[in-house]
This record gives sequence, C-alpha cells and structure tokens, in this order.
Amino acid sequence: MTRTALVTGARRGIGKAIALELARAGFDVAVMDLAISDELQSVADNIKSLGRNSVAVAGDIANTKGHDAILDAATAALGPLTTLVNNAGVSVMSRGDLLDVSTESFDRCLDVNTRGTFFLTQAFARQLLRSQLEGHRSIITISSSNAVAVSVTRGEYCISKAGASMMSKLFATRLCNDGIGVYEIQPGFIETDMTAPSKARYDKLIEEGLTVIKRFGRPEEVACIAVTLASGLLPYTSGQIIQADAGLLTVRY
Repeated sequence: MTRTALVTGARRGIGKAIALELARAGFDVAVMDLAISDELQSVADNIKSLGRNSVAVAGDIANTKGHDAILDAATAALGPLTTLVNNAGVSVMSRGDLLDVSTESFDRCLDVNTRGTFFLTQAFARQLLRSQLEGHRSIITISSSNAVAVSVTRGEYCISKAGASMMSKLFATRLCNDGIGVYEIQPGFIETDMTAPSKARYDKLIEEGLTVIKRFGRPEEVACIAVTLASGLLPYTSGQIIQADAGLLTVRY
C-alpha cells in the first residue's frame, strides 16, 4: 500500500519540515496552505525531487464547507490518503491583557485551531472508514504546550489549543478499534517565523532554566516525531500526547 499524507499549513515552519520528512520516509504528500504560492509549490517540488509524488492544495480549514474539496484534490492527485497532519493554525491578533481580548481574535483562533481542525479531522475519518484501506492509518494534530501551560497574554490561543487537544483524545477513542492511530504533538519553543518576534526573550528564560534542554527546538525535530507516529511505530497506543518541549512541562522542584 502506498502511504499518502495531507499536511495542512505546509508552506513553512513545522508543516514544511513534516511534509519533507514524510517524503523521505516514503510517503507521497499533499501540501496545503491558504493559497498556492511560490513557497508552497517549492515544498511540493522538493518532495518530488526526493522521488515521491506531491501536489500543492489551496484551502482554508476555517471554511468547513471546503473540507471535502481539499481532501478530494489531494486524493485525486495521490490516491487514497492514509495520514492527516493537522498543522495549520493561527496565533492571537495581538498579545495583551486577558481583559482586552477581542471577539474577533477569539473567534479567529477557535475557527482555525479548534473548529476547523475538528471538522477536517471528521471529514478525513469518514473518508478513511469508507476506503477500508489496510495497514497503519493515522491522524496527527500539532497543538502546543499552551494546550496545558497558561500564557495569559494569549488566552484565546491557549483555549483553542486546549480544545484541539481534547479533540485528538476524542477521535483517538472513537477510531482506535478501526485501526487508526490518533496522536497529538505539543511543541514548545520551536524556531519558526511565528516564534521569531519573541525568541530573544525566551532565549534568556531558557538559559535561566525555563526548559530542561537549554535551547529552542528545530522544526525537523518535530517532524521526526510526526513520521514516527505516521509510520505506526508506537503500537498498542491510543491518543498519546508527545511533548516536544525540551522539558518545559516537566514538573520540577
């Protein structure tokens, strides 16, 4: 069976790294972003240069009516999908006092990070069950350490990621006896465009002991974890959370 994956938010950062690492592991990969840009097409071209099939797909996961079209476009190009990586997400519109959070920023985080991710996962799960493919199939959600750890200046983001974390547990429970592995990765401080504005601040805190491993993580390290999960290398598990956070959430005293 050819292993095929759809990675959302694959234009750059963690999503791009996961898409490329999946290709190196033998997956054909559909890469998705809001629009077909030169950056997104470059990711697809890089995958092809690794000897795997790839297609760039445009879509907004906040638009639930477009989910079937996203899956259909990926399937038409690659064949039946075996893996979904929920990586697309947004941060807050602006950091600030929890008492000043706007409905616009709150709704944006929930629409993409929670609601959109939930319904794309639902549509993908239905497709998997209809296809009756053999072999390991998987759904991997990239959430955040903020699904657990409070960041009071980004309250709406924390809430949205906590919701995505619960979503992963729910689908894991629903699908585990259908041979579908559902997992969550909670990245901590990873070097991406999203974390770049606050990197200097967190570099100092990390050096002072905020994390056990005293450095930022790399997207490629998160990608290695995702490939392990997509490859079925954690047998007899359901709904596991992998904290790729350098020990940020480790209780210490």
